Amino acid sequence: MVARKVERGDTEVGCPVRQDANGVWRVTGYPAGRALLRAAGTVQAGLGIETVDKMPSSIRRPVLYRDGPEHREHRRQTARFFTPRRVDEAYREIMERVADAQIARLRAAGSVELADLSFKLAIDVTSAVIGMTESKPGIQRRLERFFPEKFGRPGFTSFHGIYWFCRQIANWSRIYFNDVRPAVKARKARRRDDLISHLLDEGCRSTEILGECLTFAAAGMVTTREFIVLAAWHMFTDDALRAKYLTSAEPERVAVLHEIIRLEPVIAQLRRRTTTEIRLPDVDLPKDALVHIQIDTANLDPVVVGDQPLDLCPDRTMADGGASAGLAFGDGHHKCPGSHIAILETDIFLHKLLAVTGIHMVAPPRVAFKEDIAAYELRGMRVAVE
Repeated sequence: MVARKVERGDTEVGCPVRQDANGVWRVTGYPAGRALLRAAGTVQAGLGIETVDKMPSSIRRPVLYRDGPEHREHRRQTARFFTPRRVDEAYREIMERVADAQIARLRAAGSVELADLSFKLAIDVTSAVIGMTESKPGIQRRLERFFPEKFGRPGFTSFHGIYWFCRQIANWSRIYFNDVRPAVKARKARRRDDLISHLLDEGCRSTEILGECLTFAAAGMVTTREFIVLAAWHMFTDDALRAKYLTSAEPERVAVLHEIIRLEPVIAQLRRRTTTEIRLPDVDLPKDALVHIQIDTANLDPVVVGDQPLDLCPDRTMADGGASAGLAFGDGHHKCPGSHIAILETDIFLHKLLAVTGIHMVAPPRVAFKEDIAAYELRGMRVAVE
């Protein structure tokens, strides 16, 4: 039985590495996708890199858009903020507190849109990790404006482009003056054990810190919001899964969440450009090749995932060293550093939510897609208590 909630088209791996009519190499096999993500001779080719490339060379790129020795050194120095032990000891209490506050909101209102609760949770947790903790009121509204349901393309050749350019500048300014600058000011006066303090120690300017904060906002806030709603959707429509989740210990619950995100990764496609010839299983990619790694398809590769890859099976055994979440968090030098944070905050919140007496789903979410980052977006899912 197909367990996917979000329909994304072709689910067959087929030829694991192939070139399409436009010259783009498409990777749909798990081993080939993992090998490419781990390869040293690639650079980012998606997630808004075309906008970042237009930035003046004097401005340091956010870590997501850097590659090579500088990128690896930055990841090495900041890895301490994201270890499982650090997540458990430093952020669990925050997650518990914010989750309790969101459950209280639900009880008081009787019925809420789940994406509102999950976004507030993700904002508060990610802000604590970053160090963006002196924000003025309204951060959720500012971030919602920065990450709207529909994006336009900024430019100067049409009214539409000019509108989106002005809107983008205004949104950057709101977040800078209301969220980033207050945090930077506080940490210039007294350093904390967080990412902004580390960036200040590296000599980053406030505008560069803004870029890093927005990168983490997209990675840590927006994607977690969507995954929480997706996982809840599965739980509310599968009584057996929900019962298993509620009665299991944390490691078993985490396994359930890993299987859900393997089956339905928030971001379906990662893009790379080769800077040298890359040897993958059964094929060599030439230098300067544009490569699309189809995460949503690679995570269904029976070579690694096993039989019935479209089933939701928390006890699944992955072959060939495959991660339980598949490639949903990427792999290699750009693997998502906050995967432990995302899964733990999702588990803490969902376990509390599903344990509420009389909790039920009033309406399922509507599904839309952000084509620029190949991600799903779930809105309109309402939950209520009797």
